[in-house]
Amino acid sequence: MTDATAPRAVAAAAPPATRARGPWRDVWDQFRTHKGALIAGLFLVAITLFAALGPWLWQIDPNALNVRNKDVRPIYTALWDAGAKVSWSHPLGTDQLGRDLLANLIQGGRISLAVGWAAMALSVVLGTLIGVLAGYFKRLDGPLMRFTDLMLALPLLPLLLVMMLLFRDSLRAAFGPETGIFILIVVVIAVTSWMHMARIVRGDVLALKEREFVLAARSIGTPPRRIITRHILPNVLSPIMVSATLGLASAIITESALSFLGLGFPSDFPTWGKLLFDAVDRMADFPERVIWPGLCISLTVLAVNYIGDGLRDALDPRIRGR
Repeated sequence: MTDATAPRAVAAAAPPATRARGPWRDVWDQFRTHKGALIAGLFLVAITLFAALGPWLWQIDPNALNVRNKDVRPIYTALWDAGAKVSWSHPLGTDQLGRDLLANLIQGGRISLAVGWAAMALSVVLGTLIGVLAGYFKRLDGPLMRFTDLMLALPLLPLLLVMMLLFRDSLRAAFGPETGIFILIVVVIAVTSWMHMARIVRGDVLALKEREFVLAARSIGTPPRRIITRHILPNVLSPIMVSATLGLASAIITESALSFLGLGFPSDFPTWGKLLFDAVDRMADFPERVIWPGLCISLTVLAVNYIGDGLRDALDPRIRGR
């Protein structure tokens, strides 16, 4: 064997190098073992696609009125009531004004999920910012945490109602009836739900800032902004993600409650909570008008809670691999 071919032969005989296993692969492997969280994740993807792609698959205007087809029952009611007024063009029936319930359920899902995601994102930003500032900077800890305690002590439902009544008309005049109410509901939910996130993040930052890698970065003159973005925030990502999933469920419930109380979107702008509000008066005669939006809210919130449970187990290195 010549000298030129020797390195090539050694390289061919050497075993192939194994690819490094990233931490997110371990998180995914642990998350897959939580069957409830995996099924909940698939359901959340399905309900999101149902709301996002539904208008292209079911092309009926949710606000179209057809009094001749009012109070149509769902097609499955014909199984036990032969005299029920059903129509295959309205598989879930219509309301007292002839509006298609399936189209309203799809449109309501788009709005409810959009409010939930937007309010959750804003709440995470506020809670993370206040928690990091309070935990890292000692002079800000006292004022920020006392403000957080003050917000926690306030009764949330009366505060929500007062904020809605104070700013609803001005925002509707500035941005329009739909966009103004959307902005108001997102801001109101976020402003009243960031406190628990801030307390969790502050506790983790207080422990992290005394760790060796943070002390080493501080000793070589790394500015606080860089320490926070490069060393602190990546290590508090786990509790932030878990709290974010729970915040999404809370935002959906809060929006549904506001719409159910008549303080949400206009009557021609359906959400799942608004559909419940509209169906209460005739709930005994048409129970399906309450069942379907109620099921959507309940199952979505349950799925988000299961996902948060699975993420908590997957992102905790102390129980990963059990």
